[in-house]
Amino acid sequence: MRTPLLVVTGVDATAMDAAVLALSLDLPGAVVVRHRIDPATQVLTRTVSDASGHLETAHVELEHACVDCALREDVLPTIEHLARAGRWDAVVSCLPVASEADQVSAVLEHDTRLARHVRLASVVAALGGEVDAGGEDVVEDLLCDDDLADRGLQTGPDDDRGLGEVACAQVELADVTVLTGGSGPQLAALVGALARPEAMLVTGCAELDAGALLAGRHDHEAAVAWMLPTDDEPLAEPSTEQTGEARAWRRVLVSHRPFHPERLVDDIESLGRGRWRARGCFWVATRPGDLGEWSGAGGQLSIGTWQRWGARTPLTRLVYTGVGEPPAGLEEAFERMLVTPEEGLLGTGSWRVAEDGLEPWLGEITDVA
Repeated sequence: MRTPLLVVTGVDATAMDAAVLALSLDLPGAVVVRHRIDPATQVLTRTVSDASGHLETAHVELEHACVDCALREDVLPTIEHLARAGRWDAVVSCLPVASEADQVSAVLEHDTRLARHVRLASVVAALGGEVDAGGEDVVEDLLCDDDLADRGLQTGPDDDRGLGEVACAQVELADVTVLTGGSGPQLAALVGALARPEAMLVTGCAELDAGALLAGRHDHEAAVAWMLPTDDEPLAEPSTEQTGEARAWRRVLVSHRPFHPERLVDDIESLGRGRWRARGCFWVATRPGDLGEWSGAGGQLSIGTWQRWGARTPLTRLVYTGVGEPPAGLEEAFERMLVTPEEGLLGTGSWRVAEDGLEPWLGEITDVA
């Protein structure tokens, strides 16, 4: 029998601990494992406990202080060990702060040996904030331009990820988001717009239904497809009764035309800087085989090559989400950066170049004939 696994993510250690405590109290037969990364010493600390009390604390020196190394070297092996022990009804894993659950989910989806012992039931994103602020602090975290390092949340010296980008992605991947510090209308609207349509939003850890979460089954493919959409299916406007600054908005920019490499480099700030969450896929005329990933929040933007398009039809699709008044000019900026129909008539041969100026972000061109 496979042991169900609950994974807790977040960028606020206090919020994550509150969610883990609530789950452990509701699941007396579960074992809880917490992982923390010290970016200065590059040491991963693992703490294991159950209803009987503290069971273990161990310190693991990482080859690199990063989430990937932590997952590979200790998080996943520990989850497997606890699941195979046969002593507990469930495993609750509190990932290192600023970790995303997609890596754990991907391994459990594709590693048939591990999947024989562990079933990823649900992913929980825990958000903090002050009740008196009506959730405004969390809205700022989701849409700010701070790096993780600005808040002391980086995993190592090379961790230059944006706080908002990580926090938004955690919500998008989660099966349930818990607002541990209360919620104002603006926060509820924003999180509701970021989360997958089938995901749950609860206010306060007391509202977490541990039994329902254990009975669930995390859908890895659906979660990744929501965070990185690669189709042209329409998305409805976020459902909200709020108005003004508390109203959530969504804009979907989609085209089967690629970006023009020079115009993308020159004008990327018009699509990258703003108080919004942006996610999606794109392709560039000089790199027709590469599926690019577009991810950012609050003015921070990351682009990179995710994988090859393969048999899929290349698509440029960016999804923008925010609160308040939607920004003007997004559609026009998007259209400016696309290859025009007239340029496309020149034929693909004219786009075969050795360099296009995007190498620092997308790597070397591999589609050169």
